[in-house]
Amino acid sequence: MPHLPDVVLWSVPAFVVLTVVEMVSYRLHPDEDAAGYEAKDAATSVGMGLGSLVFDALWKIPIVAVYSAVYTLTPLRVPVLWWTLPLMLLVQDFFYYWSHRGHHVVRVLWACHVVHHSSEKFNFTTALRQPWTTWTVWPFYLPMIALGVHPAAVAFCSGANLVYQFWVHTERVGKLPRPFEYVLNTPSHHRVHHASQGGYLDRNFGGILIIWDRVFGSFVPETERPVYGLTKNIHTFNPLRVATHEYAAIARDVRAAGSWSERAGRVFRGPGWQPAGAVAGQPPEKTTEKTGTPGAAGPAGVTKKSTGAKKEPVA
Repeated sequence: MPHLPDVVLWSVPAFVVLTVVEMVSYRLHPDEDAAGYEAKDAATSVGMGLGSLVFDALWKIPIVAVYSAVYTLTPLRVPVLWWTLPLMLLVQDFFYYWSHRGHHVVRVLWACHVVHHSSEKFNFTTALRQPWTTWTVWPFYLPMIALGVHPAAVAFCSGANLVYQFWVHTERVGKLPRPFEYVLNTPSHHRVHHASQGGYLDRNFGGILIIWDRVFGSFVPETERPVYGLTKNIHTFNPLRVATHEYAAIARDVRAAGSWSERAGRVFRGPGWQPAGAVAGQPPEKTTEKTGTPGAAGPAGVTKKSTGAKKEPVA
């Protein structure tokens, strides 16, 4: 198999340059309506990104072992050629959509992904705010390995997807021409995804392409200015708490649960899930605190999130 570059590593200089340009743009042309930058928030995001590099290296050891075993067992082989690589990127983007969607509607998966949504700002450093527990992601790409795609090719495609998504974390780019907005994930679409208003919760999961959201019913256009962060923000710049707060919340809820079915629901149902009796007996404001906006539902009717959710975007 031909050598494939580490696209994330090669893109680091571009990340730095674009972040500096965005920061300068806010200094030269302030926007009172934009979330902008805050020094502590940006430092936390960068720290989370650096920490994710360390933890990802640890998680890769068992993940590569599983992927290699599956690749060895499958009789299929997909060569890495000039015309197969774009197809691999397309397939990886499809599975990324389902991984991303799953990490919003299953609470134990959300506990990993909530890190990325925990900032109340939306800028290029937000793209660097990555989780430290990405062991929840690898099962979504097993079908690619089983179909004969080399694990290194899957890693390359995942890296390319991640690099693409860096530039969509900005308020400094408005809506693009309609053909681009229809096909690609853009800053406008991703602002919706990071918003915490009820109508925007659990929407626009696409990585490179937004067509998956259009096909599977999770697309919402940007129509109003977003409020970023979670439906119940954690108000901390402590990286350890940012990385673990939802796992701690799950542990508390499981300890307090009155039955095994409730314990399972606290882990595997939606982030805003409540047992039927508890919902009926709660005052409305407590239910709102758990899920964001009362009655707001994401794809598959799942409401948002215990300590995490999002807000609505701007037109």
